[in-house]
Amino acid sequence: MATYKEIQGYTIQDLSSDSTSEGQVFYNTTDNKFKLATLYSTGAFATGGNLTTARSWPRGFGTYTAGVAAGGTVPPYQQTEEYDGTSWTGGGNMGTGRMRGATGGLSPQTAGVYFGGRIPPGTLYTNTEEYDGSSWTAGGAMPGTRDGPGGVGTQTAALAFGGKSGTFIDTSIEYDGSSWTAGGTMGTAIYNFGSAGSQTSGLGFGGENAPTPTNITQSYNGSSWTAGGTLNTSRYSLAGAGTDNESAIAFGGASPPGAPSEVVVEMYDGSSWTNTTSLPSHQSSAGGFGTTTNAVTCGGYSTPGGGNLATTFEWSGPGTAKVEDIDVT
Repeated sequence: MATYKEIQGYTIQDLSSDSTSEGQVFYNTTDNKFKLATLYSTGAFATGGNLTTARSWPRGFGTYTAGVAAGGTVPPYQQTEEYDGTSWTGGGNMGTGRMRGATGGLSPQTAGVYFGGRIPPGTLYTNTEEYDGSSWTAGGAMPGTRDGPGGVGTQTAALAFGGKSGTFIDTSIEYDGSSWTAGGTMGTAIYNFGSAGSQTSGLGFGGENAPTPTNITQSYNGSSWTAGGTLNTSRYSLAGAGTDNESAIAFGGASPPGAPSEVVVEMYDGSSWTNTTSLPSHQSSAGGFGTTTNAVTCGGYSTPGGGNLATTFEWSGPGTAKVEDIDVT
């Protein structure tokens, strides 16, 4: 009988941790198992642990295994929860409860920032708060109120853009960890949209600039905004994740009543959006954080049917390693 080396031209490697090389057969000396590393070619969703408080408009930041969901539509609008990749646990309450604000989505779990937002029936805020992994403290106030802005970046290098304060807003402002300064003006004033990226490589997509949803994408380079490729499905109230303006993912969202756009997921490569694996169920007004290969979308609102959600979906994107045990008996 031919050996594995004679067939493949090399022997099976002994590794202390799982390989991420596509097609590699290896022996994990920690688990004492033979394994095969494959890849998700199109991306896949798995169901994670439920939020302890079902709500719409939580805002997220952090990573796939160390994330935060803050605020939302349930009084007193202060709830903060932390995710470990499996389950959610309570964190420190926000000082000022809010919904539909924004976060620096690339912030780690222990150094987050939340800004703007509102509470019903119509109180808007300029507050900025910073999270250290257990409690929130006041940061520098924004120069004006913003309901439904986009937010990207980190606690010490964040960007807030768009939103609404009586009228739609087309300006952006930059945060350095203590104060806000003016950034570039957007090509189109947008409210209630998805966002991803950093202060110097940000992206806003979808949303509203009238009573109807849009498919607009706008890209920021640290000083100015340019138009990007349009979404395939126009929608607002969508969640986003991604590291820069050339690598983003858009989850769910809402379009005119009765349209099932709340399961649509699209990926952006810097110039165009491509439809990918749909959400397992309808979801709009959710929180999102992570990268295009590993992301989380949580909470939100479900239509048809209605009602706040506690659901968490974990995204493993194209090219993400998947390791399977091999039965050699």
